[in-house]
Amino acid sequence: MKYAYAYILDSMADWELGYVIAELNSGQYFKDKGSRIPVKLVGASKHSIKTKGGMTIVPDLLVEDITHDTSAILLLPGADTWKDPIHLPMIEKAKQLLDKGGNVAAICGATTALADSGLLDDRAHTSNGLEYLTMFCPDYRGAAHYRDEKIVVDGNLITTSAAGGILLAREVIALLDVFKKETLEAWYTYFTTGDNKYFYTMMETLA
Repeated sequence: MKYAYAYILDSMADWELGYVIAELNSGQYFKDKGSRIPVKLVGASKHSIKTKGGMTIVPDLLVEDITHDTSAILLLPGADTWKDPIHLPMIEKAKQLLDKGGNVAAICGATTALADSGLLDDRAHTSNGLEYLTMFCPDYRGAAHYRDEKIVVDGNLITTSAAGGILLAREVIALLDVFKKETLEAWYTYFTTGDNKYFYTMMETLA
C-alpha cells in the first residue's frame, strides 16, 4: 500500500496540512470509490510533539521507516524549529525520495529546510518570498530558480508559502490523480469562494 507521510515537529503550523491530510486520508471525494491514501505521521523520534495550535501529536513511525516503494507523497509543514539538527535525517529522506522520483510537498518554513540543504538550488520553487529564503538560509543558492508565484510544481516537488494550504492540497491531489478533474475544480472553487453552488456541483461529479 502507498501512504502519504506527514512529518510532524514541534511548533508545526497544524493548519497548513489540514486540507490535504483530510482529503487523502478520508478518500471522500476520490474518483475510485472506497479508496484512500492513508496518512502516516512521521517523527524524528517516538516522542510526541506540540503544534503551534497547542495540539499534542504522537508519531506513527520514524523517518527511517519511510521507503520509496511505500511513499505516495511526503508532506512537510511549516514550523519554527526546522533549524534543529534533529530534522536533518528528514531532509536527507526528502532528497532520497526526490532523487528516486518520489513526490515531496513543502510549505512555508519547510522550504527553508530544503533551501538550506541545497535541494532548491536546481529546481523551480517558491516560498514566503525570495528575501525570506536569502535571509534565513545562508547556504541557499537557488535564487535563479525562484518563482514569485503562489505555488510552484516542478515535476515531483511542490512548494508554496504560508498562505498556500489549500493550494498545496489542490496540487497534491492533482499530482496523485485521485480526484476527477471536474471534482477537483469544484472542490477548490467551493472552498475558496464559499459559494454553495460549487458544493452541489462537486457532489454531482461523484455520481
